[in-house]
Amino acid sequence: MRLPFTPDAFFLLFVDYNATWWPGALALWLAAVWASIGLLRGHRAAGRTMLIVLAIQWAWVAIVYHALLFTRINPAAWVFSGMFLLESGLLAQRAFAARTSFSLTRSPRGMLAAGFILYGLAYPIIVLASGHTLPRAPTFGVPCPTTIVTIGVLLAATPLPVGAALVPLVWGFVGGSAAFLLGVHADLALFAAGIAIGVTLLRPRHT
Repeated sequence: MRLPFTPDAFFLLFVDYNATWWPGALALWLAAVWASIGLLRGHRAAGRTMLIVLAIQWAWVAIVYHALLFTRINPAAWVFSGMFLLESGLLAQRAFAARTSFSLTRSPRGMLAAGFILYGLAYPIIVLASGHTLPRAPTFGVPCPTTIVTIGVLLAATPLPVGAALVPLVWGFVGGSAAFLLGVHADLALFAAGIAIGVTLLRPRHT
């Protein structure tokens, strides 16, 4: 697949992002870590808190990353921005629906959920360890780690919010292509996350 931009143009966006927007990205990371600790400890209100934090993150990515930055090199970023805003609204709605419980048990699904959450939080370190360097490296508050953490949280939800899972499912494969097309090997986890949420969505239809 041929991209409408060069790899160099893509990574130059992160130079601007990391220089200009790092306080917001850091605040989002700290909020996600704080909410994730509550979720991992099984706090009663942690699931709602995590969904609110994620809703803010998806709106941030929609506006700051897609609309303000990515549209410079890819017109399709306007569509992506709309998708991320939609997901932000769905997560916010789910946060106040009071019909979803969250549990990170030692079951395969619970361990997978916890693994994706922790991976998404560690994403900036994983990117740097894979050979990318600042300020050209993707950090936090960008689409891929946001999606990975979100899929982890959704896998921990009972019942699984189907509507809120569709955009992360799509981005798991759209964004995961960066692992091959742009050499961001940390995004290989997006494919695994996309497959995991896809299989989970389909499983009830066969039972």
